[in-house]
Amino acid sequence: MDDRDGRTAGFTLIEVVCVLAVVALMAAVSLPAMSRQTSRPRLEAYALEAAALLKADRNAAISGGLAITTRVDARARTIRSGTSGRVVRFPDDVRLETVLPRNCDDRPSFDSISFFGSGMSCGGVITLTHLDAGYQIRVNWLTGRIEVGSHAGVTQP
Repeated sequence: MDDRDGRTAGFTLIEVVCVLAVVALMAAVSLPAMSRQTSRPRLEAYALEAAALLKADRNAAISGGLAITTRVDARARTIRSGTSGRVVRFPDDVRLETVLPRNCDDRPSFDSISFFGSGMSCGGVITLTHLDAGYQIRVNWLTGRIEVGSHAGVTQP
């Protein structure tokens, strides 16, 4: 299509390069922010890592025939092994909630899960959620068995 002077209408190379530069700049600013959020697979990996730490403490209690206590600090967003001192930390965008017994083996235990040489435990539930995804780590009080399952119907304010 020609305009009045006889020149062809269209985009110049400079205009196209400027538009591409603006798009690249927007992508460079927005992509790192999106990647910092915890994805569903990463949330599941956190749940499995926490379960592995709990299982290691349970196995140490059984093999040593003694009580091992795993500390769960919801405010600090950590779980600390009672045998190795290993810590699992959760990012700020993951909600950590617990349901733990008030006492265990005649001792206060608001922030811990204890395992005994018999394989038994005081039990508890640790729930990790992010947006619409959630996982629960359940410790059976009678058997000490640790299970990880999805936690459906989660919404985070």
